[in-house]
Amino acid sequence: MFPAATLLAAAQPLRAWGVPRPDGTGADAAADHAVLIGNVVAMFAGTADSNARPEVGPKLASIDSTARARLTAMDGAGQGELFRGVALGTSDANLTTSFQYLYEIALATRTPGATASDLRDNVTVQRRVIDGLARLYDDYYGTQSKGYYGNWFNWEIGISSHVSKTLVLLEDQLAEHRPDLTAAYVASMDAYLRNGKNGDVDLDSRFHTGANLADITTNRILQGAVLDDGARIGKAIADQLTVFATVDPYHPQHGVTDGFYSDGSFVQHASVAYTGSYGTGLLTRVVQTLKILEGTSYAQDIGGLVDTVQRWVVDGFAPLIFEGWMMEIVKGRAVSRTATGYDSVASVVEAVVDLSGYATGADATALKGYVKHIRQTSKAVLDPKSFVSPVSIARYAALFADTSVPAKDLNPAERNVAFNAMDRTVHRRPGYAFALARSSTRISKYEYMSGENLMPWFQGDGAHYLYLSGQDQTQAFGVDYFTAVSPYRLAGVTAPVESRKTIPELYGTQWYDNPERGFTSSSESQNTYVYFPRGTNTFSGGAGLGAYGAVGLVQADDAAYAAKQAGDLPDDFVAYRNAQATKSWFMFDDEIVVLAAGVGDAAGRPVTTTIDSRIAGPSDVVTLTGELRNGRAWSGPGTAPLAWLRYADAGQGTAVGYVFLDEQQPTVALDAVSRSRRIVRASNPDTVVSKQVFSVSVEQAAGAPSTSMAYALVPNASERRLRSYAHGPVSVLVNTPGIQAVQHAGLRIVAVNVFAPGTHHAGPLSVDGPASVILQEARDGTTRVAVSDPTTERDAVSVTVRGRTLKALSVDDGVSVSPTRGGTRIDITTRHSYGRSFTATLRQHRAPTPLTAADPTATS
Repeated sequence: MFPAATLLAAAQPLRAWGVPRPDGTGADAAADHAVLIGNVVAMFAGTADSNARPEVGPKLASIDSTARARLTAMDGAGQGELFRGVALGTSDANLTTSFQYLYEIALATRTPGATASDLRDNVTVQRRVIDGLARLYDDYYGTQSKGYYGNWFNWEIGISSHVSKTLVLLEDQLAEHRPDLTAAYVASMDAYLRNGKNGDVDLDSRFHTGANLADITTNRILQGAVLDDGARIGKAIADQLTVFATVDPYHPQHGVTDGFYSDGSFVQHASVAYTGSYGTGLLTRVVQTLKILEGTSYAQDIGGLVDTVQRWVVDGFAPLIFEGWMMEIVKGRAVSRTATGYDSVASVVEAVVDLSGYATGADATALKGYVKHIRQTSKAVLDPKSFVSPVSIARYAALFADTSVPAKDLNPAERNVAFNAMDRTVHRRPGYAFALARSSTRISKYEYMSGENLMPWFQGDGAHYLYLSGQDQTQAFGVDYFTAVSPYRLAGVTAPVESRKTIPELYGTQWYDNPERGFTSSSESQNTYVYFPRGTNTFSGGAGLGAYGAVGLVQADDAAYAAKQAGDLPDDFVAYRNAQATKSWFMFDDEIVVLAAGVGDAAGRPVTTTIDSRIAGPSDVVTLTGELRNGRAWSGPGTAPLAWLRYADAGQGTAVGYVFLDEQQPTVALDAVSRSRRIVRASNPDTVVSKQVFSVSVEQAAGAPSTSMAYALVPNASERRLRSYAHGPVSVLVNTPGIQAVQHAGLRIVAVNVFAPGTHHAGPLSVDGPASVILQEARDGTTRVAVSDPTTERDAVSVTVRGRTLKALSVDDGVSVSPTRGGTRIDITTRHSYGRSFTATLRQHRAPTPLTAADPTATS
């Protein structure tokens, strides 16, 4: 979408706000480093020009008041503290906080402003910070034998981030007051890089990947600048550039699968879908790199990076942001935090604002228009005071003052995005967005860590989130959704009826501690079996045809349960068995059709399949209406043979309909729930959330045989609309554990997921499984077909369109079309395609005939 744009051709953001650039292109290293340091100071403290804008005033006031609060805490510190209430010696988090507080004081002394401040350029205060650095170094940090307790992140990234920025801010005073301290700190930061190599980055280390690597290398760029060490800067830039390369899962560099994939997916921790947390951090960091290196000779090493990051925004971030809210499916353990959705998007907006200054022409206009679109559609008022940089706030204000740029979404109005590289799907239409979380041998079922996301067990088992336009999403999702809704009854989930314990409840700590068997706080075993276990199924994914999608999942146990059954884990390690189900989601315009088959439990436990769960405020007027299959009105909550059900929340002005396409008798409930946010995250405030929790589910008794079910989710549905489904347009062709298929008569679509090997039939299609296929027949005689391999393991897939002879108008590379007895055969080379869809556009040799459904049981 965006042509390549070099950094130097469009490097305007900081210079536009008064940051100097060296004359000529042959600046020596010292001049380069001076410019780099000036860029860093400008980025965090602002410039005289940026800070003169009134819109920046609240940020400056926040910087000033924060610094004064830290100085007050410094004045009141007791024994064993640098700041009051932040005890040192045993807590790595408190040590990191102490360094953060010193940075915040130093920042205030370097922040220009329109009004006078006694902190600005206050040498006395700056020397207090330097003395604080010296004390922390001497007593708690400088000797590595005293350190590296707690979380590795604090020692390798967190502390270094605060220290490196502080060294830049106070470079002159350090040179005059403590000329030895900068080099000493850098030497210690190198020594604490224990997951590195000889005090430097190790690209083969599992710790030095993705957003973490971007953080580490940014710190090392700043360290190189204050040491006047060009080699260090050059090496850090080269290391950081590896993060920005598109991940090839078949040829990973240094064995790393963290980063952005060609389909827009972002993975961190090797297997966690993480665009909404680590991904936003990486986006922030890469844009900061552009700003830091601007005007230096190092910038020539990163030409074309603007184009790469623009693709991230368009293909990776924009689909996951709905009316200013970051979707739950890509937040990892951050779903349990009190500030994610709208706050996460504020970080994206700041990065896009800055990125737009490096883009040119239509690219810059598109990025600026997207920022305006987010502010126009978000239910939360974005506070630019949350931006990191005062310069970004000034640019944000200038952007909105520019009336020549219209607000415009980067998403088309109708979009289906298959993030198959991270087992996620997003389906967007005017009025709603549907987000689906899956898992497999490639992608984790969930992420738990550090007392966050304490009850995550089913978040990757087909959990869905239906976002409705105009709604304040904090009232529908976010931390309150996970607090109020039972973890066993997340929307879309099939789960055994049982009671599980959290990791702290099981083991008394935030991890399973067994060093003899390889389990320490950040060991590979801990990651594999406790923090983010993958599934044991290979089928997870589907096909996309234009704005329509089909996706399937074979639900399975996680890696921990499989290893425990194989005798590979200690006796006291607790692993939970999953229920079984084979599921498909067929995503159209007005509805998402869901099929499930083989739903049950081999262990004989009761099983709940939750069709949907939604929350409402305790005083919201929630109305439930419905109709039984015999045509009579539904009388209220409980179990009944429903034809359709409608949920309406007058408080939010939203409604969702449910159409039942088979003979199941769903159970409907509307309960008042009050729980503390602390049940999902140990460090959350003990705030009680009171909600009405609506659920519609199918309950199976203990020992009951496996069953199937079929239903449609209908966003924003009226009762009239729901009644119309008795006469179409959706029909179920087949629903078994081997094949699931539906037909949409209005759209002239047949969509099929084949889970089992062999040839299977549905409608006009014969499919060599496993595969996912969508066929749409247009009224002009053309037929489009999309095919994917959701297992990512097949070399080829074949599909036959039976009963008609078609010729190819256009096909993707790897697709061939040929006549065969009784129809047209499409062969697709899927080897190393990682689940992506292949399409073919065909034309009939004769007038089109209506789609006809084959016998649903005719499979072989």
